[in-house]
Amino acid sequence: MELPDATAVLSVPPDATPTQGDPGTVSATVTAPNGDLRIYLNATPQQGEESQSNWPEFRLAHLTGEHAASATRLANRAGMPFRGGPGSCVEDTYVTRVGGHKYREIACLVAGTRRGSVLVAAAPADSWGRYSTVLEQAVDAYAAE
Repeated sequence: MELPDATAVLSVPPDATPTQGDPGTVSATVTAPNGDLRIYLNATPQQGEESQSNWPEFRLAHLTGEHAASATRLANRAGMPFRGGPGSCVEDTYVTRVGGHKYREIACLVAGTRRGSVLVAAAPADSWGRYSTVLEQAVDAYAAE
C-alpha cells in the first residue's frame, strides 16, 4: 500500500483489509471472525517536530496526548536500516483511555530521500506473541521513497 504522496510503501499480510484512516495515510487491519482486532498497520507522512533523535519520546507523548491513558517504552533503536533510508524505532505498550484496551506496537520514523514517514505495526498486547513475527516482517519490508 503506497502513501498518497508516494513517499513510502507499507507491506501488509495477504489477509489484511485496507481500512479508513486519516487523510494522507494508509492503514490495514487483520480481524478475527468476530471482528476483534488482531493486527493494525499504518503509514503516515512525517508531519510534526518528530526527529530521529527525539522519536521515542515524541511517540510516547503523541500516544498519551491523543488517545492513550498511559504509554510505556519497552525498547528503542536508532539508525535502523530501511529501504530508502535510516529509521528510529520504539517498541511500546499503551492503554487506551476509552475501554482500557492494551496494545503493543513497533513505531518507526523513517527518513526517506524525499520526506520522512511513520510506520506503526500494532496488536493487542495479550496476543503480541502470536502476531509479532508478521508485524516484524511488515516493519522489515517497509520502503521509504
